[in-house]
Amino acid sequence: MPHKADILLVDDEEALCVAAEKILLKEGYRVTCVHTAAEGLDRFQRDGADLIITDLALPDQDGLTVLRRAKQLRATVEVIVITGHGTVEKAVEAMRLGAYDFIEKPLDRGALLKAVAKAVEKQRLTAENLRLRDALEQIRGEEALIGNSAPMLAVKKLIRQIAPTDVSVLIQGESGTGKEIVADAIHLLSSRRDKPIIKISCAAIPETLLESELFGYERGAFTGAANTKPGKLEVADGGTLFLDEIAEMSTPLQAKLLRVLQDGRFQRLGSTRDTQIDVRIISASNVDIPHAIAGKMFREDLYYRLNVVHISLPPLRERTDDIPLLANHFLQKYAARMRKDVRAIAPAALDQLFAHPWPGNVRELENAIQRAIAVTTDATISSFILCAPLPGLHGNGSSITVPVGTTLEKTEERLIAETLALCDGDKEKAAKMLGVSSRTLYRRSAKS
Repeated sequence: MPHKADILLVDDEEALCVAAEKILLKEGYRVTCVHTAAEGLDRFQRDGADLIITDLALPDQDGLTVLRRAKQLRATVEVIVITGHGTVEKAVEAMRLGAYDFIEKPLDRGALLKAVAKAVEKQRLTAENLRLRDALEQIRGEEALIGNSAPMLAVKKLIRQIAPTDVSVLIQGESGTGKEIVADAIHLLSSRRDKPIIKISCAAIPETLLESELFGYERGAFTGAANTKPGKLEVADGGTLFLDEIAEMSTPLQAKLLRVLQDGRFQRLGSTRDTQIDVRIISASNVDIPHAIAGKMFREDLYYRLNVVHISLPPLRERTDDIPLLANHFLQKYAARMRKDVRAIAPAALDQLFAHPWPGNVRELENAIQRAIAVTTDATISSFILCAPLPGLHGNGSSITVPVGTTLEKTEERLIAETLALCDGDKEKAAKMLGVSSRTLYRRSAKS
């Protein structure tokens, strides 16, 4: 028959240890007795325990030290203190520090068993609540990653394996595949879930501002720095920092980020003092970073620091089995948001979704569903408008015709959209074709 709980008894009185152990063993508890604080903490660190019973007066250190250190090692452990004559005040202090209860000498069998039973039950309920919370968080994290195709099941499995660790993660995939959602899931399933996940796009922020956004600055560090401002790294302390479009970061800034990954230290702009932080770095890119390394655009040493675990997200065209699940999810989401009674997608319309190449991946699918719900007057979506051209503009896959009188803004939007479609959503390739930087393309395509 399994024992009720593991109890570590720390007391230097041999007679008390023998008596308490006899009482507890008879009730089905497993008991380990030691006689000093050092022995107790060493045994707890090595073997653990559900409950610690410690005398306040020990030969080497007092019981409060055992209490504090045990709680640091394992927050869920319950501690009962044994108090003798004249140590009631210390027992009250122990309760303030997190002890579950205290019992007085000489030990009373009934009082001992009652205190132990209540403490063990509390410990069991706490552990169960944590287990249920972790299970719930895992469900929530995985719900955001919709899909049961083999590629997505592999991604989910990897996320579950690495989320509880603190390793750096590099997520790669085409635009619209869900890189930010993966970062959210990793954070949600990690021990850092109660701390913030701070996100910053290295492409959306001008290079001159990215450094101050990331590292913060001191008052007077530059013109306009009227007050000291912490950067995203400090705000994310204890949590997670998600660096999207990491390949767009300049090489001088990459060198500063490398130091953070190496020793957890950095300096605000205008400061000479190091700031120590504890942050998990998750980065993402839709470009081939090894190719950028070969072109001297990305530091190889930083790449290896960021790429401890690599997650490759499949494009939607490689997991078409997930299209019905995704479509139904977006259907329910946007029908409720728009307060429209749209409940289904017709088979012919679903065939359209299967046949489309999805250069914009899941984000493009989401937009298509949202657009269809907005314009439909029926309860069933009968067809989709996919890659619809703007009025007055016509594309044939390799060229576009622009009528006289079309605004420059509309022309640019259409040119960017057609080029991205031609490049299967590869912004770096499209930027080279258009003769602009990836950063410029990102900024201009975000406006459309």
